[in-house]
Amino acid sequence: MTIEPVASRDAGRVPVGRERPTEVARPGRGAPSIETLRRRLRAAVLAHYPQADLELVGRALDLAVEAHRAQTRASGEPYVTHPIAAAQILAELGIDPVAVSAALLHDVPEDTEFGLTDLEERFGPEVAHLVDGVTKLSKFSTHSHEQQQAENIRKMFLAMADDIRVVLIKLADRLHNMRTLGYLSLEKQQRIARQTLEIYAPLAERLGIWQIKWELEDLAFKTLDPVAYRDLARQLDTRRKGRESYIDRAIAELRPALEESGIRADLSGRPKHLYSIYKKMQRKGADFGEIYDVYAIRVLVEEMKDCYAALGVVHSLWRPIPGQFDDYIAVPKNNLYQSLHTAVIALDGKPLEIQIRTHAMHSVAEVGIAAHWRYKEGSRSDREYDAKLAWLRQLMDWQHDVSDATEFVEGIKLDIFQDQVFVFTPKGEVKDLPAGATPLDFAYRIHTDVGHRCIGAKVNNRLVPLDYRLKNGDIVEIVTTKGEHGPSRDWMNVVRTSHAREKIRQWFKRQEREDNIVHGREALDRELRRLARTSSQAVGHDRIVELAKAYNHESLDDFYAAIGYGAIPAQQVVMRLGVVDDAQFQLPPTAPPALPSRTGGVRVKGVGDLLVRFGKCCHPIPGDTIVGFITRGKGVTVHLQNCPTVLNEREVNRIIDVEWEGAVQQTYPIAIRVEAYDRTGLLSDITQVVAEHKVNIASANVAVSAGHTATVKATLQVASVAQLARLMARLEQLKDVISVTRDLS
Repeated sequence: MTIEPVASRDAGRVPVGRERPTEVARPGRGAPSIETLRRRLRAAVLAHYPQADLELVGRALDLAVEAHRAQTRASGEPYVTHPIAAAQILAELGIDPVAVSAALLHDVPEDTEFGLTDLEERFGPEVAHLVDGVTKLSKFSTHSHEQQQAENIRKMFLAMADDIRVVLIKLADRLHNMRTLGYLSLEKQQRIARQTLEIYAPLAERLGIWQIKWELEDLAFKTLDPVAYRDLARQLDTRRKGRESYIDRAIAELRPALEESGIRADLSGRPKHLYSIYKKMQRKGADFGEIYDVYAIRVLVEEMKDCYAALGVVHSLWRPIPGQFDDYIAVPKNNLYQSLHTAVIALDGKPLEIQIRTHAMHSVAEVGIAAHWRYKEGSRSDREYDAKLAWLRQLMDWQHDVSDATEFVEGIKLDIFQDQVFVFTPKGEVKDLPAGATPLDFAYRIHTDVGHRCIGAKVNNRLVPLDYRLKNGDIVEIVTTKGEHGPSRDWMNVVRTSHAREKIRQWFKRQEREDNIVHGREALDRELRRLARTSSQAVGHDRIVELAKAYNHESLDDFYAAIGYGAIPAQQVVMRLGVVDDAQFQLPPTAPPALPSRTGGVRVKGVGDLLVRFGKCCHPIPGDTIVGFITRGKGVTVHLQNCPTVLNEREVNRIIDVEWEGAVQQTYPIAIRVEAYDRTGLLSDITQVVAEHKVNIASANVAVSAGHTATVKATLQVASVAQLARLMARLEQLKDVISVTRDLS
């Protein structure tokens, strides 16, 4: 599979009115002319709307050409080729001519002299409304780049809740940008690709538009990890002939068996998408050859009953692999995706994945919500359309009270764009939750009051702890109290959905202010001790007051109260104080594999490459505030800024400034100390939590005092302070654990 980037939407724009040499603005060699693109677009619209009046589309294209006349892309092509390409994607999906016209005009108000008022006068309020939903907020903002991006995404979601075509235009816009990403700087390519993987590809999946979802993921994967992408593509390519031969043999054996059972079916090899294979390899810790969907067949039948009949034939022909069957027909996904998935041991003892669905299900699976515009008038379309948007309207309701755009986007990622589990109420209703969700998340999903009054939970009729991780098919029953009751502060570390967290936060915000101030001060001190073995007194009153103002709190008590009821995470405050660097939040949440040696990741200010080592006395990791110490014949040794070795060093002139480089892809040894009451299974519980956070334990030892207090010292390989903080917070929640701190001894 080869996808070659060509150019970028944001690369090489020329401001309106500024001249550019004629030869640069011409399309590249072999590029289609504007008239050719116009004919292709007309044909794509007419394929789905034979009776459509194309006058609106034609006028929109003419204005786009006129408005973008002075602008080019880095490839040298006229900039207007981008909105035309986005419109073409929508037209081929079967979206109506109004949305196609809006796609042609989506960059006009942002980048040209024509405003939204001009568009409304020329094309009507519907087109102008769609364009406004896609247009970015003004760049003249006091927000940081990340905050501005978050505000733009929130604006898109709000507009999307009103008219889903807004996000369809945005997806088409993003898909063409990803196809033509190669002329941007590497940093910008990676930023756009990462946002695509975090927001836009999952959004396409939730809307059921798998065509766009797969392509966005593969293009982002190629940009973010080109080595892994090329390696996987090479492995697929080298086995292509053997794989195609194997699929042909399997189909030749399956087809007559289906015919004997009276089942008419179309059989084909299922397309392979590199990123989905890569994710499955990572998730299962498996090699390429162990992934079931490398060999895959799709079976399309006429009716739903034929799906189950075909499944019976498959399982009678080949032995099914336990735990590899999913019935998305009986329990459709939120985007109405329906299919039977099974994996079997087929010819030559090799695993084979098989998907079985009807032709109608396949149409919805490929274009998702876009199928709404393909149906004729009728109630079926309206019911399915409303069902597909129910989750979005629910999301907007949950996020209504979230004022910070960055927090809103993080909530979107957490609640909507993670893998999902499907669980049942005792009455058989299906509820979908993010993977890793707990009974508390389920309780708050039912109703805020049910969450507040929760005192226990039963899963499959058995009592479970509130931090139990729900699994597909679980039947969940919440035990509540009738009296006055409220959440525990510890629940903030138990729940996984931003919806539940926000409801808990609001409850505490309404509680006594003094309690919140005390709890906030204690939470900040606890986090300072945990991450840096320091305190708020050591940090200094003035620095905390200054930071409080940065969070728009003039009063220190207001600041502590905000920490106390959960509006400001204590971990984030610690990083903003300079003890550690909040930029580490941008690092991946899982630790990359450890390298045998470590010499990079730190830059000595104003100096070229030097031999760099890390102090074994304090084990600094990305995010820590660090200094360098010049050692004779051994380069620079990096220490924590408050490391006793450095503080006691008399040769101050050998201390130099050093800083962490961006997103370092290594892990670092860090020692932690866990104090707990000794009990059976304590060490097992600790190692399980560490494994859940995908962190390796380099070494560990346990000592038990005469008072039955256990001290566990462990050296962990972590990627960042943020990852370490999450792990330590989770360890502190374990039964009988007294404290968890970094061990600087």
